[in-house]
Amino acid sequence: MTSQTLFQLSRIGYLALLLLLSGWFIQQGMNGTYSLGFSLIWIVPLLFPLKGILTGNPYTYAWASFILCVYLLHGLTLAYVTTDALVFALIESVLICVLLVSFPFYARKRGRELGLGLKKKSEQQ
Repeated sequence: MTSQTLFQLSRIGYLALLLLLSGWFIQQGMNGTYSLGFSLIWIVPLLFPLKGILTGNPYTYAWASFILCVYLLHGLTLAYVTTDALVFALIESVLICVLLVSFPFYARKRGRELGLGLKKKSEQQ
């Protein structure tokens, strides 16, 4: 798989997740399940890596997976606890699992193309 394919897959998946969760939490805030402030607290962390993900910065793809882990916990907990939102929770969890695989692969592949990486420790110490 090329880095361009991984980039497109990751970017589309991230935007789909952002729209899905924004719609979910805003809808929960509107019907009174959550306060609107609480809903914004859930949406804001997804916006932190937005610029780097849209531009294809490999470093952003590497650390954005840590943010996705919180949302994976949310999806899996929601799937375990409730039957009302089971479909939403499964879609959220599957989408995040795809992103948790594609983000590091893109970061690694694109980083190698750009010559980025950890510098090797010299043997003369």
